[in-house]
Amino acid sequence: MASRAKRPKVESAETPGNPEQEMEEALDRFLDWCRQSGLELSSKVYVSKEGTVADYGLVAKDEIEEGELLFSIPRSALLSQHTTTIRDLLKKEEAALESQSGWVPLLLSMMFEITSTDSRWKPYLSLWPGISTLHHPMFWSEEERNRLLLGTGVALAVEKDLLNIEEEYNSIVLPFMKLHPNTFDPHKHTLDLYKKLVAFIMAYSFQEPLEDDEDDDDEDEDKTPNPPMMVPMADILNHVANHNANLEFTPECLKMVSIRKISKGEEIFNTYGQLANWQLLHMYGFTEPYPSNTHEAMDIRMQMMYDAALQAVRTEQERKLLMEKWEFLTQLEIVGEEGEFVIGQSGVLTEEELYSTLKVLSMSMEEFEEYKANDGWEEDEDEDDDLSSLANAVIPKLKPAWKQLLRNTVIMRLKSYSSGLKEEEATLANETTYRRLSKRERDSLQVRYAQKMILHRLLQLTE
Repeated sequence: MASRAKRPKVESAETPGNPEQEMEEALDRFLDWCRQSGLELSSKVYVSKEGTVADYGLVAKDEIEEGELLFSIPRSALLSQHTTTIRDLLKKEEAALESQSGWVPLLLSMMFEITSTDSRWKPYLSLWPGISTLHHPMFWSEEERNRLLLGTGVALAVEKDLLNIEEEYNSIVLPFMKLHPNTFDPHKHTLDLYKKLVAFIMAYSFQEPLEDDEDDDDEDEDKTPNPPMMVPMADILNHVANHNANLEFTPECLKMVSIRKISKGEEIFNTYGQLANWQLLHMYGFTEPYPSNTHEAMDIRMQMMYDAALQAVRTEQERKLLMEKWEFLTQLEIVGEEGEFVIGQSGVLTEEELYSTLKVLSMSMEEFEEYKANDGWEEDEDEDDDLSSLANAVIPKLKPAWKQLLRNTVIMRLKSYSSGLKEEEATLANETTYRRLSKRERDSLQVRYAQKMILHRLLQLTE
């Protein structure tokens, strides 16, 4: 990682005494707990605050080859709904704890364990002196989110999160706690604590991938994801797109394995997935400085392309034809009210959806009537086959009408931001000005800038 591209560890609101000494003691207790719990750490790595991008990280003590085991964690040391002290209660009430998120059992486990003085996981949880300082945008003021993140998609995602969290707490968690007053206390296990633990789990938990089954490929979308779990030691590793280690799951344990050669003194990085900066900020509270994030991408609402096409309409007949085309695309489930076109650094990621939308919206009335009569099928699509990838190299070769519609949509999307690209380029180019920004301002700037770079590249490609 080139610079501060890590979810920051939570900080204590009040840390009496010597903070550095207390953190060292907490780390020693955690490492002792790891050994007692059967966690095996390679002699070639060590946990440190020195030589890492921020707070704790894992550093190579010696040169490491590709495929080496860095540490292994027995499943008994994981903190989940299946290992918590209250696992029997959660299992008994399993039906009552079902939710859209699927996180309620782990959240209840965390609420219980983090407030229990004799929790088995206390040395692990003590690595986080408190959860009063989290960097997720859900803890920013609404005014700050709207001002710094307008147009990025983050503010809208956070608004949905907050509504869902409150609904989940009031409709599922609070009634459950009232039924079990000997285990939970609503005055201690509050909505505020619940919200912080949601962000905590978003930033630090892991989900085991579903098992691959060649016979069930068509049913993968219907499978219920595995519930999240807390993985000691693994959550110390920082994220970067160009990572050098990967977490592997086996029936007995979880293993962190190097995926390339790692030099002595180099920090060891895991990955949280192929996530754009807006997703990293939303879920983890940090960003990767441009252009470090090779998974950078941004969204354009499908409805925005309809609005852009509507602006070019000159007659009532054209307006009715456009509405009919959009309705037909909706019936084919190519577009939707909540749908989005996803654009990455190398081109369009939702290729089929955007290609079909550009084609249909650019058709003449005669072409559309024939297309509709065939239920969206064409006898000869050879001419389009070479273009349907919508990679950056292909976009300049699109038909003029398609390029114009795409260009108009991009221009409309750029207007959704409160600032322009040149303004942000100037801020990034001036190191003194950039350093004066708060962390929230810097992270927001990185999100906006990366998205606008993708949009401006599209403008150049559609000229």
